Amino acid sequence: MSRAARIGIVVVSVVIFCYAGLGHVLGRTSDDKAYKSLTVYGEVLQKIQQDYVDDPNMRVVTAGALHGLLESLDTQSSYLAPREYDEYKKKLQNPSIGETGLTLGKRYGYVIVISVLPDGPGTKAGIRSGDIFESIAGFTTRDMSVGQALNLLTGQPGSGVKVAVIRRGKATPDEVDLVREKLAPSKIIAVKADPDVLTLRLPSLDPGRADEIRARLLEAEKQGVHRVILDLRECGRGPVSEAIATARLFAPSGTLSTLRGQTVSTQTQSADPGKVVWRSPVSVLIDATTSGAAEVLASAIVSTHRGDVVGERTFGLASEQKLITLDDGSALILTVANYYNAGGKSILDEGVLPTEVVRATAFDDAASDDDSTVTPDTRKEPSLGPRPLSPEDPIYRKALELLKSPAKKAA
Repeated sequence: MSRAARIGIVVVSVVIFCYAGLGHVLGRTSDDKAYKSLTVYGEVLQKIQQDYVDDPNMRVVTAGALHGLLESLDTQSSYLAPREYDEYKKKLQNPSIGETGLTLGKRYGYVIVISVLPDGPGTKAGIRSGDIFESIAGFTTRDMSVGQALNLLTGQPGSGVKVAVIRRGKATPDEVDLVREKLAPSKIIAVKADPDVLTLRLPSLDPGRADEIRARLLEAEKQGVHRVILDLRECGRGPVSEAIATARLFAPSGTLSTLRGQTVSTQTQSADPGKVVWRSPVSVLIDATTSGAAEVLASAIVSTHRGDVVGERTFGLASEQKLITLDDGSALILTVANYYNAGGKSILDEGVLPTEVVRATAFDDAASDDDSTVTPDTRKEPSLGPRPLSPEDPIYRKALELLKSPAKKAA
């Protein structure tokens, strides 16, 4: 390390110490923890500069520290270095950017696939929910945020990116080529189990989805359908506004969602009886591949007691992020508010617990039917995703049984 770099590190450390001390003396905060953390950070920088075995690249050290700092908050908060943020901005500004159709999270320290969009590049390459990405484009995901991973997976349509995938039951990763595509709006999959039951599988809650569901419900009612199932498994895309609009089609009263954060005023979304179009029975299917806006929809059905929510605990991603730019050209993607269920618990932390717990087949060998033997982390691990709707699908089968129960009445 050059003499100038060493002097720079010392100066930065001194500034941190002085800032922390001055803030404490002036009483600028009643909480000493932030300032104590700054003094520890300054001390660590000094020790690295003085005692590390080799001259460290302090830019790399600082970037690594910031990545770890953001990731320690939650899986959706990310730090983007100046170069990464520059790429991120260019991709955001490109209306024809290519994607892979994957919803990502982090588990076990690695990037993991939560859900896969039907007919998207991920599906075509054989990627399934529950797959772990050991590396993306040659970079290990062990030290990668979700924001960085998504940045690497987007690019020009037709271009490729290699991922090393660890699949369930395999110790060694498979190398898979993903070809980015300009994604078309996903389509609702409608299935009639019998003349009286309509199932709507929602692969996403993209803008306009609530209006489409409304039209489907009105048409189903004309056709004499009296029971509806909403399949939200593998649903991980779309704004929460569509989830609220969809919930209002079913719930005549009650609180649908609550959003709040340290700097975000509490926002409560309530049912609107004037927007209800379906008053007959409804069931919702969820599992660990359900995330984001779909979780808010499922939680709304639970909190308003509008119908049965069948399956497994959702992944836990329902939150709002804010992009904050920094003076050096870097940026933060910071979670600033969480959505909460009727019991006041954060969906980001707890997921959505179904009213009727049914284990997916993928868990039959790994977990018993006794819920007490399964840890929360195990319950939230993504499964293989929904199978074709059939009697072999235990979650779907249970929803049909509940809907056809003589005790089931319209709302």
